[in-house]
Amino acid sequence: MAKPAENKLYSIQHYVKIMLFISFSALVLDFAISITSITIVKQQSTRSLQDTADLYINQINKDFNYINHFMGWTLANDENVEIMQKNDINSTKFIKANSDLFKRVVELQKIYGPDYNFFLYFNKLDFMSNFTPMNMKYTEYQSLKNQIIKMVNDRSIYDQYYSNWSTIDLMGTYYVINIVPYHDTYMIGLISADDLILPLHQLNLGENGFASLVDEKGVRITSPISSKGTVVSGDEAHSIVSDFMHTRTTVNADFTNASFYVELIIQFGAFEKIMIAQLLIILLAVIIACNLSFILIYFKKKVLTPIKSFSYNLTFWTGDGEPLDVESSKIFELEKANKQFLTLVTQIKKYKIDIYERELEKQRIQLNFMKLQIKPHFFLNCLTSIYSMAQMQMHEEIEQMSLSTSKYFRYIFQNDQDFVRLEDELEHIRIYLDIQKHRYRDAFVYQIRQSDPSRGVKIPPLVLQTFIENAIKYAVSRETQVQIALTVDRQFMDEQFMTVIRITDTGPGFPQQELEQLAAGQPLDQTSGTHIGITNTVQRLEFLYQNKAIVHFSNTAQGGASVVLWLPDPPAEPLRMEA
Repeated sequence: MAKPAENKLYSIQHYVKIMLFISFSALVLDFAISITSITIVKQQSTRSLQDTADLYINQINKDFNYINHFMGWTLANDENVEIMQKNDINSTKFIKANSDLFKRVVELQKIYGPDYNFFLYFNKLDFMSNFTPMNMKYTEYQSLKNQIIKMVNDRSIYDQYYSNWSTIDLMGTYYVINIVPYHDTYMIGLISADDLILPLHQLNLGENGFASLVDEKGVRITSPISSKGTVVSGDEAHSIVSDFMHTRTTVNADFTNASFYVELIIQFGAFEKIMIAQLLIILLAVIIACNLSFILIYFKKKVLTPIKSFSYNLTFWTGDGEPLDVESSKIFELEKANKQFLTLVTQIKKYKIDIYERELEKQRIQLNFMKLQIKPHFFLNCLTSIYSMAQMQMHEEIEQMSLSTSKYFRYIFQNDQDFVRLEDELEHIRIYLDIQKHRYRDAFVYQIRQSDPSRGVKIPPLVLQTFIENAIKYAVSRETQVQIALTVDRQFMDEQFMTVIRITDTGPGFPQQELEQLAAGQPLDQTSGTHIGITNTVQRLEFLYQNKAIVHFSNTAQGGASVVLWLPDPPAEPLRMEA
């Protein structure tokens, strides 16, 4: 049985090369196809327009030939011309003959259109008559008459226009003219150049394309009007610089027996715009492909290469020391790194769980030890006080002391939470101070105040008792009455609300050396069994509040001790003190 072929793995460079090759090939192919398509379409359009122009020119040539024949036959055979030559211009015969000839020429004008004008010039009579309704200005008519007289008298000019359709400038307007002579009489056919070229203006030659008549000197004698009826500017019409977006195609067609020709300027800019749009789309795709290639190369250099090196190092973590391989992806760098990473994750999870469990156990043991240090401290003091009262046979005080002590220790031993309500903690402090009042009587007075915004706040248990107990131990004496004050408030500090607890007394205050140690964060001397409560409480606050709680120790202006606690709101998921 044949072994199935395995999928071959390729590197990122291989895919980048393929992507770039396909992109540039598509760009070149699209460019070639666009150029070829536009060239073919332009050739077809040009050929079609050329055929249309040829049909138009053939028709005009037929019209010119017939008009020439008509004018020559009329001069040679029409009796009205002979009558007009022999009679005075004001005679009845002249006027009648002129009227009959007018009617005959008008019939011809009906066939070829009102744009054609016909005139008859008698050189001997120095008289020029029009035989059709004129559609030209009188100043142009006067200019025509003067130029006809000049042509007749100047044979060099006359030969240019003799039986040949030529251009003539009449007061800035170009006309096409033909002069047919017979002895001393001349018949003139005249049509405006703009009217003659008007049918070609209906052709769609592009946005800036136009048709015009050009004389033998290469001067355009008609206005460059596009198929939309707008006049193309002279600079644009005569520009020889081909804009890539509007390439021009010129088609010329000649008339027979004429000194001018037709020029068609074709500018189909839409073809080039389509090509440009296609090229821009492909170019955009190439740019995107290049960017992706650069990103992949950068990713390989900055990410995959370190992963590959890391994967090589991870091979020594496996049992046989060989790198692992997979076939689920075509990029072998990622697959090798993935396998090695999975192996690493599995091993790290084992180590992490083991280390994490050990650290938790260590923290639990440490916290439990701290609480055990705090709880027996006051318990021994209470037993000592009850023993002293028993020696003095203070039975009523012993009852009250025992009841307060039971409430006090019930609160301690039934409370295993990390945080308790502030009101419960304050009530516990009142019970503690009442117990101490049984012992010290009038040696001290206390005051507890809590602001409304601080109600409902939670704090760690037994924190306040530590500092109140310290005030009782070091401030209260039999000589003078000590005042102990505990106030609670809420303040906005460091972009969060914090509970501010201030504990003050009127005793001798902290020794200067202890203040300096507390300010520097140094542990106090515990060799004699003292200061254990303060040290443990500070450590508890640092752990429970993740080093965000602040404890400030100082002496008041009157010399008493002052402890201020800034406690933020408890963390969302506080670490448990006990298992």
